[in-house]
Amino acid sequence: MNIIFVGKFRGKPVRCQIDGKRQLAACTSIISMLAVLLVTAGYWYGNTQAASNELAELENDISKQKMLISQARQSAETELDALAARLGKMQANVIRLNALGHRLVKVAKLDSKEFDFKNAPSYGGPLENDSVASIDFDGVIANLDKQLASREEQLDVLEEVIMNRQLRSESKPRGRPIKKGWTSSYYGKRTDPFTGKLAMHKGMDFAGKEGSEIIAVANGVVTWAGERYGYGELVEINHGNGYTTRYGHNAKLLVEVGDSVEKGQAISLMGSTGRSTGPHVHYEVLKNDRQINPSKFVALK
Repeated sequence: MNIIFVGKFRGKPVRCQIDGKRQLAACTSIISMLAVLLVTAGYWYGNTQAASNELAELENDISKQKMLISQARQSAETELDALAARLGKMQANVIRLNALGHRLVKVAKLDSKEFDFKNAPSYGGPLENDSVASIDFDGVIANLDKQLASREEQLDVLEEVIMNRQLRSESKPRGRPIKKGWTSSYYGKRTDPFTGKLAMHKGMDFAGKEGSEIIAVANGVVTWAGERYGYGELVEINHGNGYTTRYGHNAKLLVEVGDSVEKGQAISLMGSTGRSTGPHVHYEVLKNDRQINPSKFVALK
């Protein structure tokens, strides 16, 4: 068997003669090499294809993870926007309540130290080891909730104080029992117009035009509406806190026993019934069922 080799250098053929045994060995070697090459190529191709499949699967997973991250980011941004809006609204409510409370304290002339709406509520405590430096939205909201609760509690107490003060003010006799007229007699000793003798006058007399309105000097409940000896047609009002007022010598009564009346409400019309010399209202103020001088109450506005 002759094998001819052609080199690249000068292109001259080289002849090589191989006998039968060598021919068999050479063929066997060539076949073995080809088999090894085929196996190696197949193995490489299989591994390359598997790697390509794994790479494609990995890229797919990465794409899915990117999509999930994007969705999570959008969701987080939406939640943050909602939290920011809620925080802004709560902060606005705190500011509004603070302004309202401060104004009410000023109008009511209360102690600003007792009802302090300028400073945040006082609270505190030791720093725990698990405290974090990042913004805790739940903590911020909880803090604002505490501030709102504190302000609402302060406003409730403030409202109760103002209401009680207002009720006491409106239930305490103030001003004159007439809209138009003049004072015709004061509280104290005077000459009795019927006997001519010195006698105690336990009220004040306000004269005016007959039929003019007599008004309540404070809120209360009517406890007498009718004729009484010496007073003629009388209206008596209980104002609470031990105060009672009487309005005598009326021509006509406009209320009945049990009626609730308000300050300034017309309760009767001026007349001259009973022990009277002319149209006027005999006005008395009683404290714990005893007549006292009405002058200081008449002077109040």
